[in-house]
Amino acid sequence: MSVPPSTDWAGLYHAYGRATDVPEQLAALSAADPVVRRAAGSALFGSVCHQGTRWPASAPVVPALVALVDTPSTPDRDTVLHLLHAVAIGNVPDDELPFDPERAFAEADRVRPADEDAVLRVLFEEEEPDVDAVADVADAVALRWAAEAYRAAERHTASFLTWLRDPDPAVVTLAAALLVWFTPVPGLSGALAAVPCDTDDARASANLALAHLPGSLGSDESVALTACLDSQHEAVRVTAAVALARRQPTALPDAALSVLVHADAVEVAGAVRGWDRSLRGHVAVALRRLGL
Repeated sequence: MSVPPSTDWAGLYHAYGRATDVPEQLAALSAADPVVRRAAGSALFGSVCHQGTRWPASAPVVPALVALVDTPSTPDRDTVLHLLHAVAIGNVPDDELPFDPERAFAEADRVRPADEDAVLRVLFEEEEPDVDAVADVADAVALRWAAEAYRAAERHTASFLTWLRDPDPAVVTLAAALLVWFTPVPGLSGALAAVPCDTDDARASANLALAHLPGSLGSDESVALTACLDSQHEAVRVTAAVALARRQPTALPDAALSVLVHADAVEVAGAVRGWDRSLRGHVAVALRRLGL
């Protein structure tokens, strides 16, 4: 993949300084050699979303990452999508869902360009940096960079939605876990309900996304989730029951309650890829929602 030259990468910073290395790393994500791809991914994880912190160079990588996932011939598309999630969301845990960006990024709005310049100067340019001089604005500046990365990703939710129909179940799995952070997305609930029940992690991830959407379930969602209660895959059954308990607690099918009670009794193990909380944790939240 060729990276458009329009971005002034030398004028941007990531965790380790000026972002002049980013175009080469983005291009290497589609290299034929898997060793080269892994090295590029590791470098980008460390530089543009270092331990969850976003930087001025973070938002500009989003279009390139989306283009890579959009291209069927890109190798390891799920790895690229995992990187995109990290850039867009950072390390915010999914117990923050439903996510309210206006509330989450409120403090970012008070950041002035001079504040950002001061933080970057202290971090990267001063030989004897005076960290105390920017202590009162540093967190807000970091939040501003996080907001910019989130909003850059938000502009591509139409692409994310198409990934729910991707032939690669790993892409579907991670797309569902990403899309839920950007509600409301027109058509999202229907697209999640349409994910096939015979795909283990993909269907389970779609169920968890449905669990975290606001409002009551529509008929298509309810039918899809109820059908999942008969799945041969434990994660699909459990996550469907979780979604039904969270979204329609007063009309919960008996089968869903049975799945939740059994999962709690056996201390169901594992987690769904793309989600922080374990299956056991999701079950506990659902049971609390039911007052149990």
